[in-house]
Amino acid sequence: MERIIASIGFGEAGQAFARPGTRTYDRKVADPATRGALLDACRAAEVAGCDTPQEALTGAHTVFSLVTADQALPAAQAYAALLAPDALWLDMNSVAPDTKRAAAKAITAAGGRYVDVAVLAPVLPARLAVPLLLAGPYAAEAEAVLRGHGFTNVAIAGPTIGAASSIKMIRSVMVKGLEALTAECVLAAERAGVRDAVIASLDASWKPQGWETRIAYNLDRMMAHGLRRAAEMEEVAVTLEALGVEPAMTRGTIRRQRALGSLGLTPPDGLTAKLAALGDSE
Repeated sequence: MERIIASIGFGEAGQAFARPGTRTYDRKVADPATRGALLDACRAAEVAGCDTPQEALTGAHTVFSLVTADQALPAAQAYAALLAPDALWLDMNSVAPDTKRAAAKAITAAGGRYVDVAVLAPVLPARLAVPLLLAGPYAAEAEAVLRGHGFTNVAIAGPTIGAASSIKMIRSVMVKGLEALTAECVLAAERAGVRDAVIASLDASWKPQGWETRIAYNLDRMMAHGLRRAAEMEEVAVTLEALGVEPAMTRGTIRRQRALGSLGLTPPDGLTAKLAALGDSE
C-alpha cells in the first residue's frame, strides 16, 4: 500500500501535525462560512484539503483522527468502512478508555488497525515534539509511522487499547483540577485585594518534591485531619461566596476531605500502604 497519511479533522491539532503532501478532511469544508478559511489553512500547510471523507481516506495507509472529543466515536463508526485494508487508525482524541475501545471495535470490524494515542501536552507550540503515548496491538507499527512523519517524542504504554487513554484521562484530574483551583483561588484573592500576599504565601509554603511524595503527604493529611479540614473549607466556601466567587472546586474539596476523614483511619507509612488502606475501606 502506498504510504499515504490522511487526517480527519483540521483544527488546531490537525494543523500542528500537518506535513506537506498529506490529505485532510474536515466537516467545516461543507459550510460556506468556514470553507474558505479551512482551504486557506490547507494550502498554507501544503496539505490536500478534501471535499469528502472518501477522497481523504481512499488508499490511505494511516489516518490521524483529530476531531472534537464528542466526535471521536462517531467518526470511527462513520468512516471505518472507507478505510483501506489494514490501514492504521490513530485515535489521537482526548476521550475515555471505554470510548476508545468502542471506536476500536468499529475500526477492527471494518478491517482496520486501531491505535490508542494519548497526546500528553498542548500541541502548540510543541507541534511534532509533543509527547505521544501509544497503546494497542499495533502500537509498534504506529510508532514507526509517527517517527517517520516527524514526531520526536513517542512512547508505548502497552498492548492494551485504553492504557494510553487511562493515563491521559487520570492525569487530567490533577492537571485540569489544578487549573480550576488556580482560577478559584486567584479570583477570590484579587477581589479581596490580597493577591500578592496569597501568591507570596504559596511561594513560601510550596515545597519542591516529587509527585509520589506529594501525593503520600496529601493523603496522610486528609486521612488524619479530613473532618477538621472539611469544616475549615466550609468557611472558605462562605468567604468565596461573600466575594462573589462560586466555590465550585471548594465544595468538591469539602466532600473529598470529609469522605476520607470520616473513615477514621490511622495513616500508614508509604503511598502503597495508604492506598491499600483506602481501598480496603470502600
